[in-house]
Amino acid sequence: MKKLEFPSGRTLICGILNVTPDSFSDGGKWASPGEAAARGIALEREGADLIDIGGESSRPGSAPVSFEEEGQRVIPVIRALAPRLKIPVSIDTCKPEIARLAVAAGADIINDITGFKDPAMIEAAAASGAGAIIMHMQGEPRTMQASPVYGDVVAEVKAFLAERAAALEAAGVKQIILDPGIGFGKTLEHNLALIARLDEIRALGYPVLLGVSRKKFIETLSGGGPEERLSGTIAACVSGAAKGADIVRVHDVAECRKAMLVSDAIKAAVKK
Repeated sequence: MKKLEFPSGRTLICGILNVTPDSFSDGGKWASPGEAAARGIALEREGADLIDIGGESSRPGSAPVSFEEEGQRVIPVIRALAPRLKIPVSIDTCKPEIARLAVAAGADIINDITGFKDPAMIEAAAASGAGAIIMHMQGEPRTMQASPVYGDVVAEVKAFLAERAAALEAAGVKQIILDPGIGFGKTLEHNLALIARLDEIRALGYPVLLGVSRKKFIETLSGGGPEERLSGTIAACVSGAAKGADIVRVHDVAECRKAMLVSDAIKAAVKK
């Protein structure tokens, strides 16, 4: 099993590989296991440090898919791709059965958008030796953007992530990464506050992953559909890294890698 390493002074890049027909940005692009594996190899070549594979869309308004359908989408891709990569693979799922099958097929990390609230998900990570990415989401994808409400969004997200990390640690999970869940049951103001105060979540002591790639809040601020949000994505990634993000999860790996090389160099110069 490959472990995600964190070289000093470098923001890692997590490349997104959706094998779904209906993801908001790249749904249907990598329909077959062969096409998806080729895309994953290309992402590694472009500079990805981690490939995140998902077979169930979590865009606002999306409906869940069956265990059988999700498994048919992701397991052949992981089997085809993981042995050919030098970098780790994560499986983006909230189903314990899929998590177990994915790790058996070669995945190294379980990325759960429901934050490992299901004890069976914790067990799947602990029993397999996989790492865990804990994400915060208010509600569920189908309804999460209807009317999200918080008192202090950063404090509430931080408390949730701390609680779930403690549960995973108690179960014996060794590598834990936190994700504040930008766009998952959050308004524009919530998203901006989380990015601006990301250092408060980083203060928990775990690596932080920031997923802002091509998301709706970028369109709200600067216009453009999913394919026109690269500049906004880069701006959000740079801002997030300055506030403590260790990993940025993106569709456009090559472009974001170059941007983070510059951002990381500036951060290093400031420290001197």
